[in-house]
Amino acid sequence: MTRDLIVFGEDWGRHPSSTQHLVRHLAEDRQVIWVNSIGMRRPRLSRADIGRAVNKLGNAIKRKPKAPPVSTPETISIINPVSIPLPGNRAAAAINRRVLGRKIRDTAEARGLRNPVLWTSLPTAIDLVGACGESGLVYYCGDDFGALAGVDHKPVMACEKRLAAAADTIFAASEPLAALFDDTKTIHLPHGAHVDLFARPAGRASDLPCDGPVAGFYGSLSEWLDQDLVAACASRLPGWHFVFIGDERTNLDRLKSLSNVRFLGPREHGELPSYVQHWDVSLLPFVDNAQIRACNPLKLREYLAAGRPIVATPFPALQAYANHIEQASKAETFADAIEASLADTPDNRRRRHEAVLADSWQSRADEVRARIDAL
Repeated sequence: MTRDLIVFGEDWGRHPSSTQHLVRHLAEDRQVIWVNSIGMRRPRLSRADIGRAVNKLGNAIKRKPKAPPVSTPETISIINPVSIPLPGNRAAAAINRRVLGRKIRDTAEARGLRNPVLWTSLPTAIDLVGACGESGLVYYCGDDFGALAGVDHKPVMACEKRLAAAADTIFAASEPLAALFDDTKTIHLPHGAHVDLFARPAGRASDLPCDGPVAGFYGSLSEWLDQDLVAACASRLPGWHFVFIGDERTNLDRLKSLSNVRFLGPREHGELPSYVQHWDVSLLPFVDNAQIRACNPLKLREYLAAGRPIVATPFPALQAYANHIEQASKAETFADAIEASLADTPDNRRRRHEAVLADSWQSRADEVRARIDAL
């Protein structure tokens, strides 16, 4: 029996997460209500938080919310919630449960949802469990929320503990994450990739340097980026350009002071092949911490699908593709691996691409579909 879905995730249309990739495929044969982010930390009196709050409130009260920057299947209904972002606060939880729960139930009735399963990628949605008219509960764990930057760790981890106990099924994006939960109901579900998108030839981006070799990275530019390592490699390789694409979520002044390091800002997901297919080597220069040891970065399989050489600092998620990635933890060996990437061959590029042919988002969604519909 096909089960419709009520999904708690990040804001739909932002740089697509694994949840968005999976749900987009699941929506091919079912109705989905997508609830935009309800938050995992108390807002602060910062310009970014105030702006985000005003934007979310505006979207919530508009009769017709602003369209997201990516296409949305007709089977997906988006709710911009009015909720109180105070994880662990009982009064806020009660209000959110009553107000948002009613909104979700009304939308589900209007859309004719059948036996919906509640899917949450956010531990804080535990307060809505039982209030949405759902007939099953799935927790999709894509991060170590006990180590993730920008999260109120203590209340969020308490929410996750309650959620894991209540869930019928838990999908975990990495083996270290899967080990945190009851193995009788936990399934290791590695990330997939839009293999065709990243393998299909794309023209070279106009702002990608062309006067020397390029080492590139895209993704969130946050605390887990090893700036010491990058700075040392940029100094050792003055003839190389180091290009970074993504939102800046930490201070990058040290790297910005280097003449051969460039920050291009964020790009839409569909634009990324124009960069990764044409730079000389893809980078995964992460610090060694609990968050990275539990991570399974989306870009890993996208890098492989594009075929270019990859140089990375070691972390567990690389092991499945260890034969196709150069790993180095010291600046000297990392820089040497970057330099050696210029000797790459077409056969190596083909083998990297072939390594992820079975890892499409469609195949991951098929596994999820079978599990959900069997609940």
